Amino acid sequence: MNIKDFIVKDGAKSKFKLSRIKTDDTNSFKSKDDSLIRLEKNIEKLSNLQDKLYAQGKHGIVLIFQAMDTAGKDGAIKHVMSGLNPQGTSVYSFKQPSVEDLKHDYLWRANKHLPERGQIGIFNRSYYEELLVVRVHDLLKTQNIPEELITDHIWKDRYQQINNYEQYLAENGFLTIKLFLHISKEEQKERLLSRIDDKSKNWKFSEADLKERGYWQQYQDCYEELLQNTSTERNPWFIIPSDKKWFARLLISEIIVQHLEDLNLAYPNLDPKQEVALEECKKQLLNE
Repeated sequence: MNIKDFIVKDGAKSKFKLSRIKTDDTNSFKSKDDSLIRLEKNIEKLSNLQDKLYAQGKHGIVLIFQAMDTAGKDGAIKHVMSGLNPQGTSVYSFKQPSVEDLKHDYLWRANKHLPERGQIGIFNRSYYEELLVVRVHDLLKTQNIPEELITDHIWKDRYQQINNYEQYLAENGFLTIKLFLHISKEEQKERLLSRIDDKSKNWKFSEADLKERGYWQQYQDCYEELLQNTSTERNPWFIIPSDKKWFARLLISEIIVQHLEDLNLAYPNLDPKQEVALEECKKQLLNE
């Protein structure tokens, strides 16, 4: 699969329209059954690549999942990452900022939860919420920011700050993979109704989801501008058509596997002195 087909091209600001991108695209795959075998192979590949990533201990991976409610972030994380070793993986959900969070800059809690080298950090939502929910609900004045800094160009400034932050991470060996799960309003409606009609899913339904749905177009506008301004050549955004969950999960697995393969990960080689020491240890064990 050519994952470049799903990238928001850097510099495409005048041409990019989120509404023109199909949410039910399945590439060349016709059904869920067509994708399952490939997904399982990718999960196995991801497990092997993570093992090498951990052993090498030079790169850190930051996976960013952004989406409207019900788009399938949790399910994608659960299924695609099912083969990962929990010892080398962390998941952090960006919910409403705490009192402590608001005493710091908006990237502070992201920095606090970055993975170590050799590990994969998964952000369920992310610091990009500062360009979405904060903007849609006009929450800047609740963030203890000096009034003179809340200007008409604050969002443009934040786009640049985030681009610089991700560039900084890249230059220090941390790869950021940004995934926007793109769902239609009609599909979201069906999934919300499913959560109400299916008693086993009632716990998933929140009246807050319905309230946020009322801001659908405002969120779409913010996402469009965000994707235009923060998709760079080094740290691009991938738009994941998500009306079909099975295809979204397959595409996400393809993107992550191809990125890790590009790192040329390998198990560390021992130097001659270490090899001699290893042989000596083997002799001692055999002579017990």
